[in-house]
Amino acid sequence: MGTGGGGGYFQSEPEDILKKLRESEGKTRDEEYEAKVADYLGGLLGNFNDRDSAGIQRHLDEIEAALGKELAGSVDLQFGGSVSKRTYVEGLSDIDALVMLDNCALADESPAEALAYFAERLRERFPKTEITEGQLAVTVRFEDAEIQLLPAVSCHDAVKIADPRSADWSQIKPREFAKVLSEVNAKSGYKVVPVVKLAKAIVAMLPEQHRISGYHAESLAVDIFRNYNGQLRPKDMLKHFFVEASSRVLSPMSDTTGQSVHVDEYLGSAGSVQRRVVSDAFGRVARRMNNADVAGSEEPWKNLFDGST
Repeated sequence: MGTGGGGGYFQSEPEDILKKLRESEGKTRDEEYEAKVADYLGGLLGNFNDRDSAGIQRHLDEIEAALGKELAGSVDLQFGGSVSKRTYVEGLSDIDALVMLDNCALADESPAEALAYFAERLRERFPKTEITEGQLAVTVRFEDAEIQLLPAVSCHDAVKIADPRSADWSQIKPREFAKVLSEVNAKSGYKVVPVVKLAKAIVAMLPEQHRISGYHAESLAVDIFRNYNGQLRPKDMLKHFFVEASSRVLSPMSDTTGQSVHVDEYLGSAGSVQRRVVSDAFGRVARRMNNADVAGSEEPWKNLFDGST
């Protein structure tokens, strides 16, 4: 009987060893996978941050100095754009800076008229520089940099910019939003802004009808990570962003700064077709990330950033 008990003991020992070996191998594969994805995302963020911020700042200072001498009102460059919030992504960013024109007369004009006025003043001060007007912003192409400027009209402490979906004005609070984003970013160990950059890069790869505006993406990030208690790794936070955003885009989102307006009016009313289209697209992104985790493969992550299916 003693022999039989001993045999049972020695029989189970190899099984325990094999189980521990499999667990060890699985843990090693998981660690290798996490490291590869972290390296890949870190490399992307390094590329995004390569832009010459000092050079951009120098040109913005030149523009402020030049325009300040010509306009009837004062010109105040409030860096509410992507450069100041550190969410700039080369080729994907919305606006580099808001140019605050303290001019009540312009507030009575249409956004298109204010844009034309702003562009003309720039051409007068930079006659040898290529300056073009878009639907909302003016692009100034210096030899070493291309800068996008969004004219904002300030009158009696109210700031207005052109509404991207109409020919009318939309009121904003650039200082307040930059402050809120900075607070949420600091609370997360300064991890939210990198996630915003990565999220914008993924959204830019989606079909146009599946995309959201940069300001909308930033506002979602503030809302999603305001009370976030999960892992502070870009991969985990990025997946959390798309999981949460896929449901949150279905309903109009109030402005983060407390304004009564919605930042996503362009998507229509709650549950609209366009909202469902965006929600489905974000849900697919989240599922692809989850499938990559299950498979332990970094390739699906790379595909999200290069537009591959």
